[in-house]
Amino acid sequence: MNLFGGTIRTLEQSLDYSARKNKAISNNIANVDTPGYKAESVQFKEVFDSELGSGFEAKRTHERHLPFGTSEHMPYRVLKDRQTTYNHNGNNVDIDKEMNELAKNQIYYQAVVDRINGKFRSMQSVIKGGR
Repeated sequence: MNLFGGTIRTLEQSLDYSARKNKAISNNIANVDTPGYKAESVQFKEVFDSELGSGFEAKRTHERHLPFGTSEHMPYRVLKDRQTTYNHNGNNVDIDKEMNELAKNQIYYQAVVDRINGKFRSMQSVIKGGR
């Protein structure tokens, strides 16, 4: 029985994405002074946009349904930027950018956790009969 219509699964995938992004940012910050280290980034928007542009269409049973399908997995990719160099030692980690990305990711993660908690609070309220 699917109690939340796939919402919990989507939120779970969102947490996976955020955790992977946090790992990449942490690696970048830890290697800010490592000679030759190339920064990692986790890309979601670019993968999502390419999927939307690939020409698939979902079956629509009502004119107000969205004209695109949903994916079973969270489409993100981990990339290394090998083209740039910011430091004299071949390293390309911009610490200010990484700290900014870390703060944004923490806010995103907390928002997803809050949404999951809300789903479970709703379920708890229903189980207790609205008390």
